[in-house]
Amino acid sequence: MTLDDVAAHLGKPRSWVYGNWRREEIPFRKVGQALRCRPRDLDQWLDAQGAE
Repeated sequence: MTLDDVAAHLGKPRSWVYGNWRREEIPFRKVGQALRCRPRDLDQWLDAQGAE
């Protein structure tokens, strides 16, 4: 998933996701200059946050 995909999935602005991905420990990986996230990793992260 791209940064935009994650923002849409979380219902947050792109700027919030980019600004908080390290602090919130969103499971991004850098691929070149881009951030990418696997859908299953994001779902696991959400479960750990207590989100539904």
